[in-house]
Amino acid sequence: MHVVLGATGHTGHAAAESLLERGKKVRVVVRDAAKGEAWKARGAEVAVAELSDAAALAAALAGAEGAYVLVPPQYGVDDMLAAQRRIVESLAGAIRRSGVPHVVLLSSIGAQRASGTGPIVTLHRAEDALRGAAKGVTALRAGFFLENWAPFLDAVREKFALPTFIPPDRPVPMVATRDIGRTAADLLLAPRPGVRVVELSGPRDFTPTDVADALGKRLGRSVRVEPLPLDAVEPSFVAAGMSADVARLFREMYGALIDGTIAWEGGAAESRRGRLGPEDVLGPML
Repeated sequence: MHVVLGATGHTGHAAAESLLERGKKVRVVVRDAAKGEAWKARGAEVAVAELSDAAALAAALAGAEGAYVLVPPQYGVDDMLAAQRRIVESLAGAIRRSGVPHVVLLSSIGAQRASGTGPIVTLHRAEDALRGAAKGVTALRAGFFLENWAPFLDAVREKFALPTFIPPDRPVPMVATRDIGRTAADLLLAPRPGVRVVELSGPRDFTPTDVADALGKRLGRSVRVEPLPLDAVEPSFVAAGMSADVARLFREMYGALIDGTIAWEGGAAESRRGRLGPEDVLGPML
């Protein structure tokens, strides 16, 4: 039995689906029982628990041979790092209490750094907190999600322009959430003792220009790149409904991504590449 958190989101859905397709027993953890009905119909067990409730989480993890865990963003809170620290502490406590032997944590490129990476700081803390919580802990450090471009697709459709806070010709490790979920399933089925770091990106690194070209190919006409200044990050994110604190963190993240602060650790970390690129992920969204 493998437990999957976040099965109603992108990566958790892909992980649970991949495990079920391989004939494995799966238990998904949801906050609302109604959201688990579709999974129940597919043969999965459903457990209901809030991520902040360590006792309920431990019960959901009980008896599992492995678990895929993550720390979801909280975009409306006044202090996201503090709010997520509480989730991290709950996860670590639940894993210890449950005795689950192997955990795959969704982490991020740059998580080896303790500061200066915006919201990725939470994943540095999560990796630290989970060390020793289970016999085996795999940190799956993913690149920039290709799905992060989705909010800009309206501009692509309406103006044939792709806004970007990343310089047009700056290559960035990007990856599809489906590739993340499939890789998480692979890692769950091949547990190792101790701490393991797996760095995952797409088939190659992509620039914003590459993304625009892929979308233009789908639309059958040219899509231009529309560079935006870093100073536009905070007002743009606040206008989208995020708190000022969250907007500040994302401003820091984009700056660190551009200047190379956010990068792969390399060394003993294992490097993997997914199969999907911008056209595969974003094309159907158009």
